[in-house]
Amino acid sequence: MKFLDECKIYLKSGDGGRGAASFRREKFIEFGGPDGGDGGRGGDIVIEAVANLNTLIDYRYQQHFRAQNGRPGAGQNKTGADGADIVLKVPVGTQVIDEDRETVLHDLVEPGQRLVLLRGGDGGFGNTHYKSSTNQAPRRAGTGWPGEERWIWLRLKLIADVGLVGLPNAGKSTFLSAVTSARPRIADYPFTTLKPQLGVARIDEREFVLADLPGLIEGAHEGVGLGDRFLGHVERCSVLLHLVDGTEENVAAAYRTIRRELKEYGHGLEEKPEIVALNKVDALTPEERKKKKQALARAAKRQPMLLSGATGAGTTDVLRALLATIRGARAEAEAAAGTDDPDAADAPWAGPRL
Repeated sequence: MKFLDECKIYLKSGDGGRGAASFRREKFIEFGGPDGGDGGRGGDIVIEAVANLNTLIDYRYQQHFRAQNGRPGAGQNKTGADGADIVLKVPVGTQVIDEDRETVLHDLVEPGQRLVLLRGGDGGFGNTHYKSSTNQAPRRAGTGWPGEERWIWLRLKLIADVGLVGLPNAGKSTFLSAVTSARPRIADYPFTTLKPQLGVARIDEREFVLADLPGLIEGAHEGVGLGDRFLGHVERCSVLLHLVDGTEENVAAAYRTIRRELKEYGHGLEEKPEIVALNKVDALTPEERKKKKQALARAAKRQPMLLSGATGAGTTDVLRALLATIRGARAEAEAAAGTDDPDAADAPWAGPRL
């Protein structure tokens, strides 16, 4: 399935049906009076977050959505049928953004969450509604209210627990394939990953979701390479796993480059908990491993973990460290929300099914 995380669509709710202007005409009934029914209500535009989607690709092939208009009223006080609603299904983590691409109208972060974005117009009154003691034969009927219309942007920010960041060819996809059942594309050239990949890691009878993002390079915040547009998927992560290629000549410079791009992007990414790991240690001699670990520790101001996605060495320790950080972040979030449930931090993630 192709991945699409941003699209622009046109929406229009249904117009209300017009009311009827009619009079009761039956044999032997004198002065039957008005009996025009009201028009039906126009259909709404509803956006619903569902758990089994992780792309907006459906909206690449259809960008215009118009709800059904309400049916007109009829004689014998018959009210017109309401127009059918249109329900747009989007992945969990989708933001509804105004046409200016800046104003966030709504953020759908829970499965089953529904948003009535545009309401259909009300139906017009039939002439029965205007009947009074001074106007016993009204010939007036309402035309119905028009529906609403607007252009919006849908922007998907995948909900994952861990975001993998690093330079191209840092081994992020290899690590993801080693610890999850995901099978991302792996090759020995830069920018192998062109779209985010999700995987579910399991450790100590717990599981969490990892998001592998395309590699960043210096100047990504200015559009160099693939740019930083995919960093939006990291905004919802609890922790960052920063992988540094151990075969790089200057691992400290590689680390600083990514940290600089996270800072330039903003949105609080540089303040997120971070676990630094030196990858591809299987390709290093013991002396090189010690030297580069020390250099990376000085740059990151913390001791990096050592791992090899190709051989699986050190991956278990990294997963346990990630799980501990995730549980701590969840506990803090629950405490801030005023939840006293001690098991809330271990609650299974209810995001998109892979």
